[in-house]
This record gives sequence, structure tokens and C-alpha cells, in this order.
Amino acid sequence: QVQLEESGGGLVQAGGSLRLSCPASGRTSSNYAMGWFRQAPGKEREFVSAIRWSSGYTYYADSVKGRFTISKDNAKNTVYLQMNSLKPEDTAVYFCAAGTRLILSTLKVWTSYDHWGQGTQVTVSS
Repeated sequence: QVQLEESGGGLVQAGGSLRLSCPASGRTSSNYAMGWFRQAPGKEREFVSAIRWSSGYTYYADSVKGRFTISKDNAKNTVYLQMNSLKPEDTAVYFCAAGTRLILSTLKVWTSYDHWGQGTQVTVSS
């Protein structure tokens, strides 16, 4: 019932910026969290950032704190990830995800989310 369509990835030089977008459609519940995860070749999918839709409370992985900012637009039902000061180690496929009734301890765990987008490639060159 939920469709996620992340976009905004691309190729950027180290130190550059990208903005990812993830509009969501088909949701009826307001008790949602939306998150960003990434997966690099040979690595497990890892948490990047998340936001609780009702409160707007945000969470970040230590590796992106101070560089990435998650935000939302209620009218557009869209979550964004502004990525600044990008590093080569940020290179990965970035996925948008949505989950319902997520407790704090599971918010950063990818298996806790119910719906996923197709992913968008982010490549950072040095």
C-alpha cells in the first residue's frame, strides 16, 4: 500500500553535496518513521538517518552527523536527505524506507522497516 520513490543520486566530487528526495504515496497511518539506509558493495545495509513523521524528531548515524540533514515536507509527504561534505566512503546505493510503530531501539535497524524504495546510486570521487 506504500510506494516510495527515492531520487537525487549521482556522481559528485569529494566535498560536494547532493540532495535525495523520497516522496511516499498510499499511506493511511500517521504513526510512521521514515529512514535512509545505504549499502556499499560487499557491505551490509547500514543506517544513515531517520525522522519520526509526527514529531519531526531526527536521528543520525555517527558517520554522517554534522554533514547530513534529514527533513520532511508534510504537504508533499516527502522526506529529504541533504548530504554535504561528501566523502568517497559515502559511496553506496541509498534506500528510503518507511515503518510503522517503531520503538526507539529498532529505529536504526533496517529489518524493522516495512516498505522500501528501489534505491538511488550515490558515487563520490576523490
